[in-house]
Amino acid sequence: MTDYVKAWECIGCGKIEAPQTCIGICQDRKVELVHRYEHEETLAQLEAAREQVRALAALAQRLAWTTPHDDEWERSYRALQEQARRTLAAVGGDLGAISATAGVKTTA
Repeated sequence: MTDYVKAWECIGCGKIEAPQTCIGICQDRKVELVHRYEHEETLAQLEAAREQVRALAALAQRLAWTTPHDDEWERSYRALQEQARRTLAAVGGDLGAISATAGVKTTA
């Protein structure tokens, strides 16, 4: 996991200061920082996205590697369609926006 640095932030100008023991060769450099809560929120969103990818990849694998018997195409298609609906419901609501952006038409 990431090591966090405790620092003081000015509520007026935003200056950040984290006093450390000087060893005599200090130089000030510009750095980009992220607040801890933003970092942790982003990590949680990343893990949720990874879970969505795993669920959708499993569905894609079933679709790609399933070959129904000659007289069972419709039944297999309907079963995969139902699995897809359950998977989409399980991974969350943001996929509707993704589908719209990608030009995917959905019917209810």
